[in-house]
Amino acid sequence: MADKKADLAGPGIGDYHELEKILPKDYESLLTPKETQQAIFAAKNYIEENLCRELNLAMVTVPLIVDAEGGVNDYLDRDGSRTPVGFHISNDYDKNPVNAEVVQAATKWKRMALKQFGMDVGEGLITDMRAVRKDYFLDHDHSAYVDQWDWELAVTEEQRNLELLTEVVEKIWKVLKGAEIHVQAIFPQLKTDKYPDLPDRLTFIHAEDILEKYPHLPRKQRETEILKEYPAVFIYGIGWTLADGYPHELRAADYDDWVTETISKDGKPMHGLNGDILVRNPVTDRRHELTSMGIRVNADTLKKQLEITGQLDFLEFPYHQAIMNNNIPLSIGGGIGQSRTNMLLLKKAHLGEVSVTVWPKVLKEMCKKKNIHLLF
Repeated sequence: MADKKADLAGPGIGDYHELEKILPKDYESLLTPKETQQAIFAAKNYIEENLCRELNLAMVTVPLIVDAEGGVNDYLDRDGSRTPVGFHISNDYDKNPVNAEVVQAATKWKRMALKQFGMDVGEGLITDMRAVRKDYFLDHDHSAYVDQWDWELAVTEEQRNLELLTEVVEKIWKVLKGAEIHVQAIFPQLKTDKYPDLPDRLTFIHAEDILEKYPHLPRKQRETEILKEYPAVFIYGIGWTLADGYPHELRAADYDDWVTETISKDGKPMHGLNGDILVRNPVTDRRHELTSMGIRVNADTLKKQLEITGQLDFLEFPYHQAIMNNNIPLSIGGGIGQSRTNMLLLKKAHLGEVSVTVWPKVLKEMCKKKNIHLLF
C-alpha cells in the first residue's frame, strides 16, 4: 500500500513499471486518427455551446502568459512544489522589463476577468485555456501540456453553499453526458459493451465519508475503491485536514474554499465548498478525474486558509488584495480537462491519442508495444 503522505505529492502514477501494468493489453482504438479528430471537435463544440447555455456563460479570451508579480498564476497546491515556467522579457533594452510566467491554470485570472468583462451575479465566462505544467509525472492521463474549459460564474454571499455547488455540478454532468450521446450518434462504434457508458447521474459524497469507509487506504486507492461502488462521483470538501491528519488532497489556499463548515444531508459536520468529478475509466479500469471546481474564497476564508498554509505573505499580491477589499466578484468556478474528457468519451487508453504534446521515449515505446498510437 502506498504511504498516505506520499499520496499527496501530486498527480500521476509516478512509476513506469506500474504504468505498464495499467495500460490495457488488448487495446484497439475504436476510431481511426481522422475520425478521432472529427470526434474531438464534435465533442468540443457541443460542450462549449451547452456549458454556456446551462450556466449562462460567455466565451472569452484567456492569457497564455501572466506577469509574475501579479500573483495571478495558479500554483495548483499549497506546498509550492509545482512551479510555473518563467522567463524574462528584456523589453526596451531592459529599461522596462517584464518577468513573465506561463499559465498553469486560469483559476485566479478568471475571477478578476469577471469584473473586467462586467459580469453581473448569475453571469459568467468560459475560456479555451492552454497551460504548461512542467512538474507533472508524464503517464497515461497527465501531460505537461494542459487544455481546459476554465469557467467562472458570479454569485452572491448567500449562494456560497453546498446547494449551489451541487446544482452547478449536476448541470455540468448533464452536459458531459449529453456530449457522450452526441459523439456516439456520429460514431456509433463508440457504443460498445466492452466499455460501458457514463451513468446518467453522479453520486455525491464527502471526502470525510470516503475516509470513514476506507480509513487505512491513501487517497488514490480510496477513490479507486469508491468508484467500484459508484462509477461516477463528486467528492465534496477537498483540502481540509481529515480525521487521519491528512487532507484528501492538497489544494491551494487562495482559490477554492475548503475551510468553511458545512453539514451533510445526514447531519454530519463537514468542511469545504469545493470538490472533484471522478469516474471509472473502463479502458484503463482506473480513477479518472474530469474536473476540479468550487466556490471561491471570500476575504474571511482566504485569510483563514493562508494562515493554515503559512502563506499570509500572499496577501501583498494585487489579486489577494482585491479579494480582501471586495473589489472583485464572489464566484464559483472550475476547470474541465478537455483532453481528459475526450479520452473518456472516445474510449481511449492514453491522453496522447487526443492531445499533441511531448512524451518521454520510455513511454512512447511502451505505448507502441501495446498498440496505443500517440499523436505527434
